[in-house]
Amino acid sequence: MSAAAAAPARWYFDVVSPFAYLQWQRLRPLLGTHGIEPVPILFGAVLDALGQRGPAEIPRKREFTYRHVLWQARQRDVPLRFPPTHPFNPLAALRLCIAAGNAPHAIDAAFAWIWTEGRAGDSLEALAPLCERLGVDAALLSSDAVKATLRDNTRAAIEAQVFGVPTLQIGDTLFWGDDAHDFALAVLHDPSLLDDAEMQRTARLPVGVTRRREPSA
Repeated sequence: MSAAAAAPARWYFDVVSPFAYLQWQRLRPLLGTHGIEPVPILFGAVLDALGQRGPAEIPRKREFTYRHVLWQARQRDVPLRFPPTHPFNPLAALRLCIAAGNAPHAIDAAFAWIWTEGRAGDSLEALAPLCERLGVDAALLSSDAVKATLRDNTRAAIEAQVFGVPTLQIGDTLFWGDDAHDFALAVLHDPSLLDDAEMQRTARLPVGVTRRREPSA
C-alpha cells in the first residue's frame, strides 16, 4: 500500500490567503497521484474559534506578510497581483469552489481571478463573470446546500485543530503553510519520518512557562 493510501490527505485552504495560492501551484499537479482532497474553509471562523487575530490584522505583520509573499512569488516566477482590498470577505469565492464541485479547474480559476489577475472576489456581483466562465449558476452560491458544505468543511477543520491556512493534513498530522510543503510531501511518501525518538519527544515536551494573558499591574 502506498503512503498516500495509508495516510489520506486533506488540504484546507481559503482563497483569502496568498500563501494558499502559492502552495496551490505546487500542490495542484499532485492531487491525483497523492490522493489529496482540497477542502475550502472559512479562515476567519477558525481564527474566531481560536480567539486569534490573523496576520493581516496586525499592522506591521500585515506589511511584512504582503511583501514577503510577493517576494516569494517572484522568486518562483509565479505571477501574483493583490486584489483591490485585503483582507476581504471570501465567502462568495469559497462557495463558488463548492458550487463547481470543488473541481481543481474551478479552484484554479478562483485563485487566478483573485491572485493572478488581482480582481475582487468579495461578492456575488464581483464573481459573476467567473461564474459564467465556469458555467456555474450564480444562484447556487446562495443555496442552503453550498452554505452547509462550507460550514461543515470549516467545522471539520476546527475539529482537526487546524490553526492556519493553508494546512495539509496527512492522517492526524498537520503541516501548516506553504513553507512546510516539502516537509509534508516527505512525510506523505514516508510516514516513518515522524517516528524517530526526537520527533516523538517534541509531542510530549513539557511547557516551561505560560505567558500571562492579562496585563501585569
